[in-house]
Amino acid sequence: MEKRRLKVCGMRDATNILDVAAVQPDFMGFIFYDQSNRFVGTNFTIPKGFPRYIKKVGVFVNENLDRVLELVRMHQLDFVQLHGDEAVHFCAALRKKIKVIKVFRVDNDFDFRQTKDFKDAADYFLFDAKTTAYGGSGKSFDWSLLNGYNGSTPFFLSGGINTENFSQAMSIKHAKFFALDINSGAETSPGKKDPIVLSSMLQILNYSS
Repeated sequence: MEKRRLKVCGMRDATNILDVAAVQPDFMGFIFYDQSNRFVGTNFTIPKGFPRYIKKVGVFVNENLDRVLELVRMHQLDFVQLHGDEAVHFCAALRKKIKVIKVFRVDNDFDFRQTKDFKDAADYFLFDAKTTAYGGSGKSFDWSLLNGYNGSTPFFLSGGINTENFSQAMSIKHAKFFALDINSGAETSPGKKDPIVLSSMLQILNYSS
């Protein structure tokens, strides 16, 4: 089995960003949605010394295309994560400029067939728990539902992954399961992550892969 990756999302504090970077996750996410309590703010910059090998992911919710591209250039992002109700043509237009992660919010009524329309408009999918907010809820969905996904696009798994269920998440058998996305499950406060917790998760990931 190919080694699974780890994405740490909801980062914004410069010192904490570098402390978490030292743990060496594969991706780090920065939320540019001002309704999130993990919003990076209006004066955010990636701190000097941020490792190039960690892919920078900008998280957006129903944002204007030009604004997304402006922030991609400003922060030299490697990926955009589209967490709202973005249409296929919007994702496809962005994918001409940058790699795209399209989010789907999953509950027991979710039909995985709706992902098929996006298979040529995104490099990865991300499956998160459906809640009233756009992510960061700390809630999981029934992971057995992933058996209903038979598409060819690799996916990130998100939603309430923490130290108690991380090994269970790692045990999911699916050919397209690419990465785990950690947010509130490793936080000391909104937007601030515990590097020790993340280090233990990475140890499990490296041992299991």
